[in-house]
Amino acid sequence: MEKNEFRAVIKHLYMKGLTPKEIKTELDNVHSTSSPAFATVYNWVNEFKRGRTSTCDAPRSGRPIEAATPEIIDKIHDIILVDRQVKVRELVEVTGISHGTVISILHEQLGMKKLSAGWMPC
Repeated sequence: MEKNEFRAVIKHLYMKGLTPKEIKTELDNVHSTSSPAFATVYNWVNEFKRGRTSTCDAPRSGRPIEAATPEIIDKIHDIILVDRQVKVRELVEVTGISHGTVISILHEQLGMKKLSAGWMPC
């Protein structure tokens, strides 16, 4: 389950009147290993007690990823399609953007991960 889905379940169970401990037990019974930690459940219950209604992350300040333009993303995607064994370092050299941004584009924008020395869609 995604984070937002767990948060929605936590919110639902909180609105039914369950305590954080009972919510954690319920999540563990259904989702066992993938359920969030008790501290996470406790924090979200407190957020809902304070009147929060959204289960989405709040917007954060910080530097936006400007290098992840559609042109750069397409360029990286095209390179990966030609050679799935291309190294991140080579993508950095070709595109002129940082290592972290290339990794972010590969994982978050293109949904790829490294399997057996080749980039594969997730």
